Amino acid sequence: MITPYNDEYFMKQALLEAQKAFEQDEIPVGAVVVANERIIARAHNLTEKLTDVTAHAEMQAITAAADFLGGKYLKGCTLYVTLEPCVMCGGALYWSQVDKVVFGAFDEKRGASLKGDLYHPKTKIVSGVMEADCSELMKTFFAGKRK
Repeated sequence: MITPYNDEYFMKQALLEAQKAFEQDEIPVGAVVVANERIIARAHNLTEKLTDVTAHAEMQAITAAADFLGGKYLKGCTLYVTLEPCVMCGGALYWSQVDKVVFGAFDEKRGASLKGDLYHPKTKIVSGVMEADCSELMKTFFAGKRK
């Protein structure tokens, strides 16, 4: 069976979420959680709106997906996120037991990969999907902040 769904398709959906964050003056990170080629959760950063440093896109997506599934584990799920998860989100993803994490841009200052292997041993990591698009949105956001 040929399917139109692939990592790039779902990363585009995460980018739509990141754009929402950008428009709300939040750091533009977006995420979607997918199960059986179906998006079960969409989220973007809400740290400013909620005045909550833990309100990262990944954390919001994990919570929404767990609520959708009716359980705390995200086995059989893939998280697509526009920026490499930070240490906090990497830890949450570990505990969620998500099958796969796909991210776009690397976070060279705070990315989980800088701190060693934080993900669950069974979690597959795919990096650099639509990296240029994901990076460009972040660069545009921060360039606007520096003006």
